[in-house]
Amino acid sequence: MKFSSWLLLPTALLSQSIRAESDYSERLNLQPLTPSSLLASFNFWSNASLQSYEQQHFKFIPRSLGQILQHAKTKELHLRFSTGRWDDESWGSRPWSGTKEGGTGVELWAWVEANSDGASFARWVTLNNALSGLFCASLNFIDSTRTTRPRMTFEPASRGIDTSRNDLYLLHGTLPREVVCTENLTPFLKLLPCKGKSGIASLLDGHKLFDASWQSMAIDVWSICPDDGSQCSIEMEQTVDMVLNVDRSKRPRDNPIPRPIPNEALRCDNSKSYALNEACFPSNVSLGQSWTIAEIFGRRIQGSCLAEDAQGSPTESLFFYIPHNREVHASAGVETKHNSGISRSFELPREGPFEMVLSHIGPQTFNSHSSSPLYASRSFTGHGQERGGIQTLLTNPSKTSAIEFVYFEALPWFMKPYLHTLIARLITTSTADPSLIKETYYRPALDRRRGTQLELLISVPADSTVVLTYDFDKAILRYTEYPPDANRGFDVAPAVIRILSTGNKTLDDPVYIRTSSLLLPLPTPDFSMPYNVIILTSTVMALAFGMIFNLLVRRFVGADEVERYDLKALKAKVRWRVLMIWERILGRENEKKAL
Repeated sequence: MKFSSWLLLPTALLSQSIRAESDYSERLNLQPLTPSSLLASFNFWSNASLQSYEQQHFKFIPRSLGQILQHAKTKELHLRFSTGRWDDESWGSRPWSGTKEGGTGVELWAWVEANSDGASFARWVTLNNALSGLFCASLNFIDSTRTTRPRMTFEPASRGIDTSRNDLYLLHGTLPREVVCTENLTPFLKLLPCKGKSGIASLLDGHKLFDASWQSMAIDVWSICPDDGSQCSIEMEQTVDMVLNVDRSKRPRDNPIPRPIPNEALRCDNSKSYALNEACFPSNVSLGQSWTIAEIFGRRIQGSCLAEDAQGSPTESLFFYIPHNREVHASAGVETKHNSGISRSFELPREGPFEMVLSHIGPQTFNSHSSSPLYASRSFTGHGQERGGIQTLLTNPSKTSAIEFVYFEALPWFMKPYLHTLIARLITTSTADPSLIKETYYRPALDRRRGTQLELLISVPADSTVVLTYDFDKAILRYTEYPPDANRGFDVAPAVIRILSTGNKTLDDPVYIRTSSLLLPLPTPDFSMPYNVIILTSTVMALAFGMIFNLLVRRFVGADEVERYDLKALKAKVRWRVLMIWERILGRENEKKAL
């Protein structure tokens, strides 16, 4: 059964009604993808009036982040921390249509208000430096070489912002090499009203989150100005999405080493005629697995966090997409089954732990493999240390309608692509088809000043695969520009795909897809040679300096001018000195005895 937008419709409408009546809401969506994979989506939404925000009256919008945005004149912010790779073929469509997802590492884009291009970049640097300290990340390394200005890929989520204004600039930066860890999760939780101590945020544990097959943390801040002219508001949304491996998550933390399952714990299909005590035929995988929240996340939900509407009534915070005939037991709270027949929700208790147990009895729903609107695969081609190429496969799985999208790449400056080698063709032919690329925006790189920006408007026919290729040269870096692990290669940021329309239908809500990042090998010198040269040069300089210093300082005299010493007289003199010292020591001891 498909896990698509219509499945989220009842709970989405309920969530919108809750948001309209309160300034803070949180929600956890649990969706089994495969018998061994579970998608957990945490969403935290807060709201404040624009007037109180500008007057720095902070309640649910955190002051630490709000003052940074005000100081940098940032009208809209989108920050992503992601690790892993989303498996489209096994897991289907991406959560939130890919809008809460970022490329591998750290990705940031924002709309900044400034009078000129240079002033906007200065405020962009200020924003990166401040966010770097707030989230313990290396955002301060997003310099001019890692900054681009997309034209067609991103649209503001704020209502009431005129993108044609001359004083509003969109800037985008990536750090594909950044490693996301617990140091980024801790400040993320500190922005929440309950600081991760209660509510669904109490399940966010660094050991479980970063052990997931794929995870993404998102922070979005935008403003809303209604069309009726009423008061504007500012909204902030924090999202954590992760795909957990059920078998790996159920391992105890004190003994995480995988071990064979005991015979009595095996689930066998005894209906087979050849099923014996010494042989086990696995039962149907569609039955799924039984698990609890404590087994998956390592802890229980500790009460609720401000899960109330304006009248003080509790609201539903946990949504579980599972058939109604599946046995689910909750330790507390109120369970509500939706009319769709494949989802249910729970009200968390105000105090005390909350536990939910999923039984293995009954069928289980999984994400359909055909729900992804586009499949994208990107890789390097060519060989050698001088030049190479990039090949991207774009597959439209629809049998009836074409798909149109924007393809965006931000390349480092040491990758020098040749635009005349850009070719788009169908995989069934070897000749280029110019009609596939509708529009092109290309901004060439400048050495050590800015990277390459490439945006393409592409249309893929129904049930077809388009091959996009181009060639590039590899630049030779200075030896001080190589990272400590230079032989590993250089990370290239993933490509961003924004789907505009399918067939003749234009999408109202954006749908984003990101490819995996690439690892580019560059010509790497032998870094042991500089050290050998330094050691040899230092040795030669020491020998030369020592010889010259001896010539300048040492005094040379003739052999006949040197006084000849009598060795016997010298020995007698030394012996006499030793005897004198010994007699003094004995004399002092005799005086002490006499006293």
